[in-house]
Amino acid sequence: MSNLETVPRETRCTATAAARPVVERLTGHAVALGGPRAMTVTRTLPSRGRRMVGAWCFLDDYGPEIAAMRVPPHPHTGLQTVTWLLSGEVLHRDSLGSLQEVRPGQLNLMTAGRGISHSEESAEALLHGVQLWVALPDGDRHTAPHFEHHADLPVLEEGDARITVIMGSLGGAVSPARAYTPLVGAEITLSGGADLPLEPGFEHAALLLSGDVEAAGSRLERGALLYLGSGRPELRLRGQGRLLLLGGEPFDEEIVMWWNFIGRSHDEIVAFRQEWAEGAEDGVFGTVRGFDGAPLPAPALPTTQLKPRGRVR
Repeated sequence: MSNLETVPRETRCTATAAARPVVERLTGHAVALGGPRAMTVTRTLPSRGRRMVGAWCFLDDYGPEIAAMRVPPHPHTGLQTVTWLLSGEVLHRDSLGSLQEVRPGQLNLMTAGRGISHSEESAEALLHGVQLWVALPDGDRHTAPHFEHHADLPVLEEGDARITVIMGSLGGAVSPARAYTPLVGAEITLSGGADLPLEPGFEHAALLLSGDVEAAGSRLERGALLYLGSGRPELRLRGQGRLLLLGGEPFDEEIVMWWNFIGRSHDEIVAFRQEWAEGAEDGVFGTVRGFDGAPLPAPALPTTQLKPRGRVR
């Protein structure tokens, strides 16, 4: 999914993380995905106070609502896009020639690497899902772009929790999706209580998808990400509902995230934008074929220098 803001803010990131368990509520803000009949998403990463959880650097939560998704072809660099649905169907096209419909319980994972473009669309239906980005470390961010679809993901049970491991590993279950840093992403369906084993060296966060759930003694709220810090050997969950667990080894690099690009400097971002604006079919981002409409134009760059700093204000 694209960041469709016409005046995207610079996101400055470093590796600061809470080196102990904390409970910090990050309230999301509403973003319209284009047009007068746009679907509205709630963005909790990056937030005003905290930019990343491990390598997870972007989180949009949308629905449930009757809506049609239409995100024109747009570029990405230096990241992976993770599409996860709870209801509805979304069609993915990319400049590699991939054409894939994603359904609830299936993972679409696109690694942008040095550059890719893609589109997403759906018929009008009940849509509910999340879109996430994972920042690639410097040694892998220029890798060749590639696409993965995983319809069969590992599931484990802990207490009254049924857990689908979307990326990374949890409780001995390992996702087949390729990850470039140690992390975890999991959907949890809870029907009572559970104590989930965690990697203490990871920082973690939880997002309520539906129902009434407490994590680490704090009630989850729709539209807010509960940041849990690190140093937790387990996470106590109580209630009935569904939630998303994110975690990872604190990302130890500074990055600049602007619009749909992740880079390391102002000049890189300028070059990425220029490449997309020129629109060469044989360029870095290629061409998405089959989408009925024009590519998304690049917004204007800010008048100030983009700098890789300040993940936590």
